[in-house]
Amino acid sequence: SVRECMCILAGTIEKMLSRLMSSSIRSLDRECNCTVRLLDDSEYTCTIQRDAKGQYLFDLICHHLNLLEKDYFGIRYVDPDKQRHWLEFTKSIAKQMKSQPPFTMCLRVKFYPPDPAALKEEITRYLVFLQVKRDLYHGRLLCKTSDAALLAAYILQAEIGDYDPGKHPEGYSSKFQFFPKHSEKLERRIAEIHKTELIGQTPETSELNFLQKAQMLETYGVDPHPCKDVSGNPAFLAFTPFGFTVLQGNRRVHFLKWEEVTKLKFEAKTFHIYANQKEDKKIILTYFAPTPEACKHLWKCGVENQAFYKLEKSSQVRTVSSSNLFFKGSRFRYSGKVAKEVMEQSAKIKRDPPEIHSAHSTPVRSVSHGDSFMSSRGHMMDGSEASTSAVISDEAYSPSDSVLPTPVAEHGMEMPLARHLNGSPCSIDEEKESEAGTSKEGQAAEFRLGRRALRMVRSRQSPQSDVEDLNKFVLSVLRLFLVTIGLLFALLLLLIMLTESDLDIAFLRDIRKTPEFQQFHFEYFCPLRRWFAFAFIFVLIYML
Repeated sequence: SVRECMCILAGTIEKMLSRLMSSSIRSLDRECNCTVRLLDDSEYTCTIQRDAKGQYLFDLICHHLNLLEKDYFGIRYVDPDKQRHWLEFTKSIAKQMKSQPPFTMCLRVKFYPPDPAALKEEITRYLVFLQVKRDLYHGRLLCKTSDAALLAAYILQAEIGDYDPGKHPEGYSSKFQFFPKHSEKLERRIAEIHKTELIGQTPETSELNFLQKAQMLETYGVDPHPCKDVSGNPAFLAFTPFGFTVLQGNRRVHFLKWEEVTKLKFEAKTFHIYANQKEDKKIILTYFAPTPEACKHLWKCGVENQAFYKLEKSSQVRTVSSSNLFFKGSRFRYSGKVAKEVMEQSAKIKRDPPEIHSAHSTPVRSVSHGDSFMSSRGHMMDGSEASTSAVISDEAYSPSDSVLPTPVAEHGMEMPLARHLNGSPCSIDEEKESEAGTSKEGQAAEFRLGRRALRMVRSRQSPQSDVEDLNKFVLSVLRLFLVTIGLLFALLLLLIMLTESDLDIAFLRDIRKTPEFQQFHFEYFCPLRRWFAFAFIFVLIYML
C-alpha cells in the first residue's frame, strides 16, 4: 500500500541521514586545530588532519612566510610533562604532541647559520635576526658591555631609523628593553652610538650588521640545556654552529669543535660526550640532566646538530643508538639536509626578493607604570613574554626563559614564578651596576627570598625523587637478574647442542658416557626432537 511505501521510504532516508551525520562526525574527529607562534610574535592558525605529519605543517608555515631557505628552522613544542621537543617532520603530529587539540607550537631557528651574511634571501636574514634578538633579550646571548651597547644600537636603528631630535626626546633609548636588565650608563651609550655612528643605515643593513656582530660571540646559537657536572655544580650544555659548549658561572668552561666530537651517548639521566683532541688526546665529559626525558632531548639535539654542521652530505647520516645492557636504548636518525647542502641549494634560488612585512616587537618600558610591552610601531603585544626582571648578580648564567618549555614560557603565567625561583637571566658580562633606584640591601633580600623558595621547592620534591631513585635501582637489579638467567639458559642450550652433535671432543665424549646424559637423551631430547620434526612438517604442508 501507499502507507507501507511511505514508511519504507522514510526509513531509508533516516538511515541515509544517520550515515551522513556519522561520517561527518568522524571527519571532524580526524581534524584538529593547530596554532604556531612565529618569530615576530604573530600567530598562524590552521586545521590539519590527525594523521598529518610534521613536514606538512612546516611546509604550510614556510608557504605562509614565503620562505625558501627553511632548513635552518624548526617547530618547537612542549609535552604535558613540560618537556621541550623539536617536532619530527617524518612522524605524525598528534602522536608526538601526546595531548588533546588544539595544539600550540612555536617556530624557531633550529640550526643557526654559521655565516648569516651568506644567506641568499633577505627574508631568511630577517627571521634569523628576530631569533637572535630574542636570544639577547632572554639572556641566552652573553656579551660585554661595549658589544651589548652596539647590538642594542643596531636594533634601535633597524626599528626607528635615524635619530631625529624632534621625534626622539632625551632618554628615548631607556624605553626599550633590549636585555634582561639595563643600567643608565648602558642606555646612554646605546643612544650615543645610535645618534653618531649609525646614521644612514637602512633596516636591512642594521640587521645584517647586528647578525655579523652576534655571530662573533661565544654564545651565538646557544640553546642551553640545564645540567649538573660530576661535582653537582649547575651547568648549561649547548650546541652551536661551531661545536659543543659548556657554560658555567657566566663563562664558557668547555668547547669542543664538531670535528673533535666522536660520540654522544646517554643512559637514563647521564649524558656522555666523547672527543679526540690534539695529539690523540681522548676525553670524556659527563653531565647529569634533570630527567631521563630531558637527557634524551639533549642527546637528540646533539645528534642533529653534529650531523647538520659536521657532515658533507645527507647520505652520510647514519642511525645512532644509545644503549647498553641494563638501560633501555634509543635509536634516532637525523632526516634533514646538512649545512653544506643547504648553502648549495640556496645558491640556486632565482626569484624576485619577497616582500617583508616587518613588525618589530622590541618591548617598550613604561616609566610611570612599570614594564609594559609594546611594539615600536605602537601595537600592543599579547604579554606572552611579559614579566618583571628581578635584579641578580652577573656571576651566574641563568637563561630561565630558554630553560622553560617554549609555549609555557611564552604563553602562560608561569614565567614570573620561574624568574622568582631561578633568577632573571644575565646578558651582560661586565655590567656590575644595579638597576637605578634599587639598593644593594634590597637585592640581597630578594636573592635570599629566591634561595629560600628554591630550597622549599626542593625539599618538597625530595621524597618523590628518593622513591624514583629506589624504583630505578630495583629495575636495574631486576634487569641484571633477568639478563643473567637468560645468559645461563643460552649457555645450557649451547651445551646440549654440542653434546648432541657429532663433534669428537674428549670433554663431550665424557659427558655423553654419563648415565644422566643418556637418560636425558632418551627420555627428553629424542621425543622433543620428534615433536619439532612433526610440527615443522605440519607447518610446511599447511603453507603449501
